[in-house]
Amino acid sequence: MSAQVTGRDLAPTMERLVRLVREVSTAGEVSTTGAAVIARLGRLGGQRITDLARAEGVSQPAMTQLVNRLEQDRLVRRTADSTDRRGVLVEVTDRGREVTAARRTQRAEALEAALERLDGSDRTAIAAALPALDRLVDAVLES
Repeated sequence: MSAQVTGRDLAPTMERLVRLVREVSTAGEVSTTGAAVIARLGRLGGQRITDLARAEGVSQPAMTQLVNRLEQDRLVRRTADSTDRRGVLVEVTDRGREVTAARRTQRAEALEAALERLDGSDRTAIAAALPALDRLVDAVLES
């Protein structure tokens, strides 16, 4: 890839990376969307179902069904919203945090094994690219 990288150049590799992450993240037998919801709640705290649905790009009824399943598996819980007595927030449980940590460990171990198969120059290039990739993700998420 040249220094003039385009989205078209980057997209196939990023798609393969996402696929890899999904394939090696199996702890808790949670769907990809379910894992994303649990991780989001762990990062941002309790949220309303409507906000979770919007963030994950699914309908409110679909998110309600997902939250029901996650709640049955004791990965999330519903609590009263202290700022709006009619409102309900979804929060991650300790078990949900454990599943998120286990999935992250699985990903890290798979990537570590792959990195060990690369030569030093590839590992150096990947390390050098990490800050720019972080900024790229931030730029996409902020838009």
